[in-house]
Amino acid sequence: WVIHKMGDKKTMFLSGGGALSCGTLDKEALENALCFLDPEAEEGDVVWGEHLNGADSPPSSGCTVEYLRWRLRKVIENFVFRLICLLLIITDICVLIADLATASYPSRTSEQNYIFMVTGLVFSCIFVVEVCIRIFVLRPSVFFVQWFNVVDFAVIMISFILCITDVILRDQKTLATNFRFIVVLRLVRLVRFLRIYTEKKNVEKGARQLVSQNKRRYQKDGFDLDLTYVTERVIAMSFPSSGHMSLYRNPIKEVVRFFNTKHPNHYRIYNLCSERKYNPALFGGRVERYLIDDHNVPTILDMLRFASSVKDWLNADKDNVIAVHCKGGKGRTGTMICVLLVDTGAIKNAKDSLDFFGNRRTDLKVGKKFQGVETPSQSRFVEYFEKVKKNGSKIPEKKVLIISKIIITGISTVGKGNGSDFSVEIRQGKDKIVFVADFGNFRNCQPFYEPGRDQLEVGLINCPPLVDEIRVLFNSSSNKVPKYYEDAPFYCWFHTSFIEQHKLVLTREELDNPHKPKTWNIYTEKFGVTFIFRDPS
Repeated sequence: WVIHKMGDKKTMFLSGGGALSCGTLDKEALENALCFLDPEAEEGDVVWGEHLNGADSPPSSGCTVEYLRWRLRKVIENFVFRLICLLLIITDICVLIADLATASYPSRTSEQNYIFMVTGLVFSCIFVVEVCIRIFVLRPSVFFVQWFNVVDFAVIMISFILCITDVILRDQKTLATNFRFIVVLRLVRLVRFLRIYTEKKNVEKGARQLVSQNKRRYQKDGFDLDLTYVTERVIAMSFPSSGHMSLYRNPIKEVVRFFNTKHPNHYRIYNLCSERKYNPALFGGRVERYLIDDHNVPTILDMLRFASSVKDWLNADKDNVIAVHCKGGKGRTGTMICVLLVDTGAIKNAKDSLDFFGNRRTDLKVGKKFQGVETPSQSRFVEYFEKVKKNGSKIPEKKVLIISKIIITGISTVGKGNGSDFSVEIRQGKDKIVFVADFGNFRNCQPFYEPGRDQLEVGLINCPPLVDEIRVLFNSSSNKVPKYYEDAPFYCWFHTSFIEQHKLVLTREELDNPHKPKTWNIYTEKFGVTFIFRDPS
């Protein structure tokens, strides 16, 4: 980021990860957000430091050593590449065992000796080249810090030297006199068994990169974590894991080491997972938890509490940083970080904050998949928060509403085509199911399908008064209808205080699950849901 002073306004430019976006911050918003962005920057000259253009950002393409290192690292740390290396190690060990087992056989020919010798030498050369590339990519100062890399290097070099020695001593003229020494050399080569364990570490690293896909990773100073500096003081990351989950997500010990190394005593962790937790003592007790279900939304009150807590922490010390995570460090994490960006005035509207987070979290040089907030309900709640912010950080007056009718358009390509296979479940808040209607059995509803308009109108009977956060989830008994998040065809969240004119219209792209392009062979562009509300009588 660079912000240039231009009269009463300052223009903000953001570049990184192959994406470019720009916007304008007015002077008041910039001054309000200045501490949040960079507490040491002078007015009118805010420049991001190493984190935003370094360890979690790919280098610019070109004929440079840094770019070559980056490209080679993507290859040698690839999960498939590591599996191939593991297969080569196992094959090499099997060949070595076969060599040792048949070495004393009288029937073993010189040609067989030659085959074993050449095979062992070829494997050793491959491993030497591979480890040299790893040292070049990581740099010796980083490579040799990790004990398993040291062991791996030692085993490879010892094996290579023994192979060369074996080739020399296998000369026919010296074979008889050096037979016992050759056998000893082969036995020493069994040290290669250690490589199965050391390679396990590399396979785990490849698995983590496979799971994180093209999210920006922090790869510097011996760290390789699914962790992104969204700003200099705000970090997004995936869940700090232990046990089998650490095989493919951030190992919690490495996450602790990262924060104790980079931000000792100046970090606070925000855990947004309702489904899993860890011991806060690992992070010195500096952990706050907000219970948000996967692929769902936080409450508006939790958004306000989160924003207030973060601002208090960041204002307490200029060196303080925060790290926010859910499971993958994307949906729930992005939602709350976007709330923070809007609340501080760093970015004034929800859409720009969502775009900004997506740009920061996505590494376009690794893949094209968008790694920002994708679930429409989560984006909708960031938009709600923008309205709250403009309302003086106050939630609009409570509205108690009743859903009188649900209208579904473009349903002919979904399930049975007339909605008779569908039912609806309404949840108030996170846990309380307050209403269920079955369209096919006319339970608590009066459905009517108009083929000419391809429209299903469902009048709800006995729907209770609804207030605050509401989830409406649609189920289908047809096996032709795919289920994704929440094990449902589609669903949505809304807040009654933001309903205007007793009507909420959601297009295909604004419904959770149909928003995915892979579902559009079923949900056409005409598909959508409209909710009609009435006041309690």
